[in-house]
Amino acid sequence: MTALDRAFIPLTTTWDDHRKQWKTDEFKAEFDEVVNALRSEEYGLLKSRSAMNEYVRRFPESSFKENYCTEYGFRAETEKYAYLIRCNPTKGDYNFYCYCYVKEWLDKHIQKAEKGIRFIDPNYKELFRIPDGGKITLTTAWGEKSEHICRYIDECHTEIGSNLFHICEFAERMEKNGATYEPITAEPQAVKAPKHKDHER
Repeated sequence: MTALDRAFIPLTTTWDDHRKQWKTDEFKAEFDEVVNALRSEEYGLLKSRSAMNEYVRRFPESSFKENYCTEYGFRAETEKYAYLIRCNPTKGDYNFYCYCYVKEWLDKHIQKAEKGIRFIDPNYKELFRIPDGGKITLTTAWGEKSEHICRYIDECHTEIGSNLFHICEFAERMEKNGATYEPITAEPQAVKAPKHKDHER
């Protein structure tokens, strides 16, 4: 899935358009309304860094580990759009990312992703599945091992590390290179963060 728009809020705000055709005047007006509501006294998530710290402490189940710090994820909804909000209260860093999606499309993608990511051999025989966001260990022909996070794209495509593959292309490439791959057993999952529909219409 590709976000319609992203918002980065350190001391200033930067906007990146990924689907300009969907950034209608209606969407822009609603997006401003949502962000302003989250900055308000009523919700407070984006009012200030200290307010963000206070807010995320009330929802420890929303936390997830990144490379160097703990971040927090929330979802806000309106009638048509879903806003996935990623918060990092660390001083000196980007503190807020907002990924905006057409809600119906996002929910359909999430539903499909729940089936997991297929890994096959070059003959299309399924070897194993891992959950979206799961990891595999790749072992080269000379025995070097590396771990890679995998993301569901669709039934036949996955993102492995920073590369996008058709699942058969990946299997053929690994066979040609003499490499093998296997799933990494997932650690016990934390309780999923609830949807916060503070701004739902």
